[in-house]
Amino acid sequence: MTSINRAQSIRIPKRFTRTTHNYSNQSTILEYVKHCTEQFGVRAHIEFKTEISQAWFDEKARVWRLRTTEGDEHAARVAVTAVGQLNQPRMPELADIDQFVGTSFHSARWNHGHDLTGRSVAVIGNGCSAAQFVPKIAEQVQQLHIFQRSPKWIIPKWSRKITPLGAHPVPQRISRAGWYASAEVIAHSPINHGMWGRVLTAAAKWHLLHQISELELRAKLTPNYPFGCNRMILSNDYYPTLTRDNVTLVTEPIERVTPTGIATADGRLRTVDTIIYATGFHSTHFLAPLQITGPGGSLHARWREAPDAYLGMMVPGFPNFFMLYGPNSSSASNSVIAMLESQARYVASSLDMIGDNKTVDVTPEAFDDYQKALRRRLASTVWTEQCTSWYKNGTDGHITNLWPRRVSTYRWLTRHPERKHLVISSSVGGTSCA
Repeated sequence: MTSINRAQSIRIPKRFTRTTHNYSNQSTILEYVKHCTEQFGVRAHIEFKTEISQAWFDEKARVWRLRTTEGDEHAARVAVTAVGQLNQPRMPELADIDQFVGTSFHSARWNHGHDLTGRSVAVIGNGCSAAQFVPKIAEQVQQLHIFQRSPKWIIPKWSRKITPLGAHPVPQRISRAGWYASAEVIAHSPINHGMWGRVLTAAAKWHLLHQISELELRAKLTPNYPFGCNRMILSNDYYPTLTRDNVTLVTEPIERVTPTGIATADGRLRTVDTIIYATGFHSTHFLAPLQITGPGGSLHARWREAPDAYLGMMVPGFPNFFMLYGPNSSSASNSVIAMLESQARYVASSLDMIGDNKTVDVTPEAFDDYQKALRRRLASTVWTEQCTSWYKNGTDGHITNLWPRRVSTYRWLTRHPERKHLVISSSVGGTSCA
């Protein structure tokens, strides 16, 4: 849970000079985050290692009550969740998964105390997470088995070192504008079955052909669904890693986990001493395990069939409650940061609108109209094709995560709160709808 200060939300940080490549690594990103918290003076306002388990709206006091997992309670006039969509690791449903006697962990909960040098390792999963860490650990381990359920579309990653001239603010802004514009046109195109989708498909096929010469392996790595149906991967080193002598790609379905390894449907047992689960996250379980209760009841009860929100931020019956990166606010084609910036601006503007003694809520009519328009857009996207992705829930294939339009459209829609779509109430019970 967090709060947003209007002045801080529009300030631009001083140039961060430690970035050396256009694709920064984990340590650089972490240093940048620390840099921002110090520059904007927010570090002192962060309570680390504190998890909120419950939040409920006190109608009498017109405040949100928050309870931590330790039992401490806090009060806030406005509650903002900013917990992300990919934060709860998802373990696969495999028979006898608890029987394994070696070391196992999810890639999002990496066991840094476990040395992989010289070990026999199984990686279950071949999505974005695996594409990032598999090339690194393949150089350490003795044997690596990668268990693939379905192949992914992979395109080249244009990674380059930033020159001294390129590090200057003006070239950086020009480069960023160029990438933003190309993402709005080229990367967005496959979502609506556009022409650039065919171009990116050809690029992915060329990338596979160029890096994998073995016909049988190439066939295993060729998807049978349209480009963009699930998350595309940018990588230059994942395919070459699969051709190493100590790496094996396994496409036979996993039958069960044994105490010493993994048994597949072809009757083979692969003995390993380490299993790394690169199996993604509970992406459609928004805000879980946090329990949110407002005048409209339990938010998770409302979301029993599928999570939804107005502009991905507000739900009727939950006054002064906002979500950052809520349902259908993730971009599959452009920067998620741009979406979050739009949401932060919208929330800050909403707080300016209500002042110090009012509450704001979205009207049911505005909410319903927004959802109808959103569903019409989603129904025509490539995400409805037959492929497995974290974009959809596991019951009816309802697309819960993604924004189907361009980021620029979202930024326009969230440029300021539409008063006609909101209910603004005073703390003493008065109500105004404008």
